[in-house]
Amino acid sequence: MTYPMMQHIPLKSAYLCQDCNCIGNCAEQCPACASSVLLNLSCVLDREPETVVAAETHSGPRFYPHPVAEFTAMVA
Repeated sequence: MTYPMMQHIPLKSAYLCQDCNCIGNCAEQCPACASSVLLNLSCVLDREPETVVAAETHSGPRFYPHPVAEFTAMVA
């Protein structure tokens, strides 16, 4: 059984062809179909992590007591 040779392309030089959906490392044209409609993947995938700021009025997740335990406490 033969395995295809794996290629590793750094994200900074990875381009997605919009015509044939192949990924290559040439910014000029797609190596598979010679199209020039390319998307630089580092612009989309290599972003700074977004900081999510919680609203001050949010008190966090709500935990509801188990209904049977609450009923037992009310009856006792």
